[in-house]
Amino acid sequence: MWRVAAGVVLLAVGLFFLHPTCRLEAPQILTRFLSHSLARSSAEQPLEQLLAEAWDSMIRPPNVGWTRVAVGVNACVDVVVCGVGLLEALGLVPGTQEDHDTLQSQEDLRETFSYFMEKGVAAERFFADKELFQNIAAAASQYPGAKHFVGGNAALIGQKLGSSGNLSVLLCGPVGPKLHELLDDQIIIPPESLQDKDEFHLILEYHAGENWGEINAPNANRFIFSHDRSNAEMKMLETLVLNVKDFDPELIVLSGLHMMEGQEEEERDRRLQEVTELISEIPNEISVHLELASMTDTDYMNAIVEQQVLTIVNSIGLNEQELLFISQAGSGPHSTQEFWNGAPDVGMVSDIIFWLLKEYGQTDQNKESDLTRIHFHTLTYHMIAVINGHWSNQNSSVAAGARVAGSQACGTDTIDPTKVVLKSPMQFVLSQMDKTLNAKKMTLSPTNPVGVWHRENISFFITPVMVCIDPVRTVGLGDSISAEGLLYSGRL
Repeated sequence: MWRVAAGVVLLAVGLFFLHPTCRLEAPQILTRFLSHSLARSSAEQPLEQLLAEAWDSMIRPPNVGWTRVAVGVNACVDVVVCGVGLLEALGLVPGTQEDHDTLQSQEDLRETFSYFMEKGVAAERFFADKELFQNIAAAASQYPGAKHFVGGNAALIGQKLGSSGNLSVLLCGPVGPKLHELLDDQIIIPPESLQDKDEFHLILEYHAGENWGEINAPNANRFIFSHDRSNAEMKMLETLVLNVKDFDPELIVLSGLHMMEGQEEEERDRRLQEVTELISEIPNEISVHLELASMTDTDYMNAIVEQQVLTIVNSIGLNEQELLFISQAGSGPHSTQEFWNGAPDVGMVSDIIFWLLKEYGQTDQNKESDLTRIHFHTLTYHMIAVINGHWSNQNSSVAAGARVAGSQACGTDTIDPTKVVLKSPMQFVLSQMDKTLNAKKMTLSPTNPVGVWHRENISFFITPVMVCIDPVRTVGLGDSISAEGLLYSGRL
């Protein structure tokens, strides 16, 4: 673009000196030519490039950021393999599709993997048979092309926050020898978190358009399963709470509630009560963000709501599956919808988020709740909603989360416009339930990519996402999105 502008300037200057009669008109000529050329140059730029440039120009850190963040409590080693290849290596063939809440056998694994691959959505399940899981894990580690990475929401968020270079990050989770080796040196690990053996999670990835039998995956995604007792009982939460006083963080990021889903109901509910009491012990001046993950047990989600876990944290991060599941468990808006058909409708998503904050958030001063922020992410767009008066810089926060989604999925440090595609709905209604908002349509543009609207005392921020055409790795995207959003968030 600068070459075009420079050429126009030289042309105008040449006219000025070569044609004296044009001297009075030279400024007008320059302005007209420059405006026309720049507009044409912008129009010729790919939408993806325009969007990336718009994000870069608008994303700014908050006036007052975090300096110390404590993260817990699920951590493990991810073994990432080709999902279809591993299942075939185990002697499994495509067949029936069925979602099993807990995996008891290889057939359960095949059916559940197939169920989610056909929909192209991420999922995570507990594998009940320890010995069989260890055999599968051994096969996965030896499978050609298998890779080992830092795993677990807490460890991934800690790793992402630590990479900013401006934070002290404390990680409280089960850290074995391999995970310790994989973690960045600047991550602080208390001695109580170190253990002799690693917890392994198996990540079965598939690509958009990949076939297995009659299944054709509509999106690149992954299926995760494990037999992980340490994380499943959130054993390191006590370690985290004990270290809060000495470490003195301004922010705590919690994750791992979903790991308890595979336990027996009585044991799970007992531990959930203990978890709630431990979170309640965190001083009020420390902000707490809860990162949710895939769950299927409605009774367990109801227990989380009834134990008021949502009301004792300040912020929540979640995706489209988790958002709809909370609404289904709590009989919220659009809860009769079984699953999302393609990209989640923006108006429906905003209705559920509004209900969540009204039902469980601090929407008035007399309400006993700390919840004031929700960060929602799906494949094609992200949305943040905040109760006014508690958070700042959320336009940068939502844009930063979307930007990292496009770069990390492609394995690049910054957005490469040639490797991503804009699939987001650029025009949409703001609600399917509120008549006034339903009558309005918001239009986003690549040069003005963050939309803002208000519903009562709640502000919404939305931005499109550029989807990686050939993803390098999809695991941990949600964790990076939430971490980046928090980095650019300020508390009032």
